[in-house]
Amino acid sequence: MSHADIYRGQCFCGAVQFTLSGQPAGMGYCHCESCRRWSASPINAFTLWNPNALRVTHGADDISTYSKTPHSYRKWCRLCGGHLFTEHPGLGLIDVYAAVVDDFPYAAGVHVHYPESVLPMDDGLPKLRDLPSEMGGSGISAVE
Repeated sequence: MSHADIYRGQCFCGAVQFTLSGQPAGMGYCHCESCRRWSASPINAFTLWNPNALRVTHGADDISTYSKTPHSYRKWCRLCGGHLFTEHPGLGLIDVYAAVVDDFPYAAGVHVHYPESVLPMDDGLPKLRDLPSEMGGSGISAVE
């Protein structure tokens, strides 16, 4: 693995710091109401990783967790409230918010839960009704 395969990230105040190694399993935009409310934004730019790729290097004791459902365990810094990542045990992946990873070459490949969108995006990327079939969704395209 080259140096370019290591990415650093942190919460808003810098109390929690982490590294990611390798490459994500996928990247895209989520438009579901849950992600929008959690992120306080019209969309969530996600990067999905194997959980073993994430290593908290500083401030592990400052990470708090909230789980509305058993599908998602949302993590944030208890000092500044900055969002960090969401564990998705059913998928075997962890969503590290693209905005908290420094110098990461983010390149979305898909929109998920697009019918819930409050910010339509005409970007030529596939728009799905829910999730890709390999992630347990229908894989059905949504109307743009």
